[in-house]
Amino acid sequence: MIYLSAGRVGSFLARRATAALSTGSARMASHGHEVAESVDMSLPMYCDRVDTPLPDRPYKAELTTADKSLKQKEKGPWNQLSKEEKLALYRMKFCQTYSEMRRPSDEWKTVIGGALIFLGFTGLVVWWQRVYVYPPRPRSFEPEWQAQQLQRMLDMRMNPVQGLSSTWDYEKGQWK
Repeated sequence: MIYLSAGRVGSFLARRATAALSTGSARMASHGHEVAESVDMSLPMYCDRVDTPLPDRPYKAELTTADKSLKQKEKGPWNQLSKEEKLALYRMKFCQTYSEMRRPSDEWKTVIGGALIFLGFTGLVVWWQRVYVYPPRPRSFEPEWQAQQLQRMLDMRMNPVQGLSSTWDYEKGQWK
């Protein structure tokens, strides 16, 4: 019987774990894939929403030199700013205007189109089954057969009190 002390087991497991980690990291590095950056969700985020008019942070976090000079010009009188500069200042703070946020999308066309494609495909499957899968309709579904069956029931006087024969006038040969 093999007897291993706790120290020998611990060293054995440590060697296996080290070997597994070293081969695993070599295996991961050999694929050449880039690792995606993680986003710090504790920081304020920007989002355009109609019900939240002021986002937690401005749209542009890093300003270029032109944006910085425009921000310095913003501190002065606004009468000296042109319309384009005012729009550029607005676009630094917000990505979309209210009218852009409330503009209806054309997503309904995609949904309706997908539903119609699905219905068309389903119709083709039903047609294919009706032609190639289902057996032919029985003879009893034909109007001539049904007329003959009705005449047979009337001739046999089936259910003369409350049934079908009670509504047939046998003397005149027509329905009452």
